Amino acid sequence: MGTGTEDYYHHWAPEYDEVYSRPERQSDLRVVRARLTDWFAGKHVLEMAAGTGWWTSVLADTAASVTATDINQVTFEVARVRRPWPPSVDFAVADAFRLQTIRGDFDAAFAGFFWSHIPLIKIDTFLQGLMCRLLAGSLVVFVDNRLVAGSVHPVARRDEQGNTYQQRQMTDGSSWDVLKNFPEPDEVRAQLNRFGRSAELEELDNFWLAWCRSPS
Repeated sequence: MGTGTEDYYHHWAPEYDEVYSRPERQSDLRVVRARLTDWFAGKHVLEMAAGTGWWTSVLADTAASVTATDINQVTFEVARVRRPWPPSVDFAVADAFRLQTIRGDFDAAFAGFFWSHIPLIKIDTFLQGLMCRLLAGSLVVFVDNRLVAGSVHPVARRDEQGNTYQQRQMTDGSSWDVLKNFPEPDEVRAQLNRFGRSAELEELDNFWLAWCRSPS
């Protein structure tokens, strides 16, 4: 099914990690890194839209295993040379909307900066498929951007379904129309509780961090 942003990330995989070097984001990144290192310790993690493996590297420090998935093979070419990976980390090309194709049993799941790229009409389908793929009571965590002026590209337009888009100017002079939604906290909690349970959300300066448990 995809999200419509695949071509963008395929083209810009070698440069995408620049977003993690921005000074205003460092405090939030330290908070999220510490949370994930603690929360996923000893767990078998299914990571969706892993991209260049920036978050995979965080998860790998303490998780029992990480299966990092992405629809783009080219992003994994960047990920594989990021660091020496332990045997507990596996990279698998897979569509986040077809998680049944991935082998293994998972008691945790993570997606960094993916929720905002999912078309609104596909979020329920994505969450339903994800929860069905996990063991009962699994920890599910999402992190994504808040709409903070100066930290993210401004919203350029909104479509008939309510999705918002950014116009991103790249270093080669090209311009990309990128789907990027900025949901309200209550909306995220409600959607997580519709398919999981015990949803919580915390807003940091530039990011939001949400978590829940898969159904028992």
